[in-house]
Amino acid sequence: MCWNLRVTRVPLAVDERRVPVSGVPRGLGAAAFAAVGLSVTLTILIGLLGPSAMVPRLPGPSWQPPYSLDLRPDGHLVIAMAAAAIVLGGLGLAVALRSRWGPDPRLLLVAGCVAAALAALLPPSGSADHLNYAAYGRLVTLGRDPYAVTPAMLPGDPVTGAVEEWAGVTSVYGPVATAVQALASFAGGDSVRLTVFVMAAFNAAAFIATALLLHRFTRGDADLQRRAALLWAANPLMIYHLAAGMHVDTLAVACMVAVFMARGAGSGLLLGVGIGVKLNAGLVALGPAWELRRSPGRLAVVAGTATATVLVVYGLAGPHVLDRVGVASRMVSYGTPWHLIKIGLQEAFGPGAYSAWIQAGSLLLLAVLAWLMLRAAPRDTAPVIAAVMVVAWLFAAPYALPWYDGLAFALLAMASWPALESFMVARVVILSLGYLPAREALRPEDLLWLKTVVRERAVPWSLLALTLVLAWWAARAGARARRRPASAAPRP
Repeated sequence: MCWNLRVTRVPLAVDERRVPVSGVPRGLGAAAFAAVGLSVTLTILIGLLGPSAMVPRLPGPSWQPPYSLDLRPDGHLVIAMAAAAIVLGGLGLAVALRSRWGPDPRLLLVAGCVAAALAALLPPSGSADHLNYAAYGRLVTLGRDPYAVTPAMLPGDPVTGAVEEWAGVTSVYGPVATAVQALASFAGGDSVRLTVFVMAAFNAAAFIATALLLHRFTRGDADLQRRAALLWAANPLMIYHLAAGMHVDTLAVACMVAVFMARGAGSGLLLGVGIGVKLNAGLVALGPAWELRRSPGRLAVVAGTATATVLVVYGLAGPHVLDRVGVASRMVSYGTPWHLIKIGLQEAFGPGAYSAWIQAGSLLLLAVLAWLMLRAAPRDTAPVIAAVMVVAWLFAAPYALPWYDGLAFALLAMASWPALESFMVARVVILSLGYLPAREALRPEDLLWLKTVVRERAVPWSLLALTLVLAWWAARAGARARRRPASAAPRP
């Protein structure tokens, strides 16, 4: 009772997953890969320069990793470097994905893995979330419950006292993520610097493992392997957010990609562990469930193992582990279109009137987008179904941050759906520009407009337009797919 999913390739003439690439000249393709390389270089340099508006300071002995030049660069400089990294990375990635020419997939794989390993040796950049991770791990090693005790309750501690914006908030991460954070805290002790480095090592290992799994998943087709490397290992936007940004999402992505490579109960175990990192990663389960719908025995093994794993993981942590998740599910982030709706509802009905309506609206939007994209899907393999559900959730969620998109990119690397890849590249670029940086400390006062204008206005309106275009495209593509003669449809 085992199963193993593989990429199924069909002739180019009838495979909607592939797009015409003959219109991209070799020179433009080379320029695109150069832009990708420059974007990654800028990301690495931001960390190398040391503490700044983009890089939180890490208390601890200077001889401990991670290392930097400690040049304390001006906030305008590093934010401009980050903006350039995002724009160059997005443009370069979009063109490179449409180019028939490109480096050997193994070269892209190695380059991306080296960049991820190098980022682990440098201070994390972009946000201060890693300080939260260190604090939650520290609470565990001190015998406190991070799901009931906030870092602010231990202000004199050298680790919990380093938290910035979220000091008064309990952990929203799953028990598996908390276990990794606790292990890092056990190794790092009183040093924030060393604690963060140990977490960065786990993060880099997960990023590299995902890259290797995707490379193996697409083996036998150099073009698919190149696309997979571009969507993950050498993706400058994922290196920016998940490798250099060191977000816990990387651990969940690694587990979920491994689900499609494992066999039998192992798939269910990995699925349960991934959900134990972040609850919303469970959307991926719909892909394997659909793939196994005609094999009740196999489905029961995978579903049963996954369910048992989740129950054990969350059961050991206690029922209150989901308290903060419930609160977070009612939050609306500035960068989503729901922020515009929230403002309108508050002006019309007063504070608090928007919560239930927005939750209901987001679920409805998720269902509509998922249905439209499923109708347009080139095939119904497990990675495609999982990718559709995750992309629909990302576009519909009231609370979303750019590093959440990593799961969609990893799934699309297995699904190989160029049109949907383009929407995701556009989405992560827009949302990333709204979080420059994703922390308030040390941001120059004259750059406040990046938050009040870009994040709170330009980004939600842009994402609203992108969501409407996605729905329109999916509706048209689905209608065309239904009109196609059965003889012209791709064979499984």
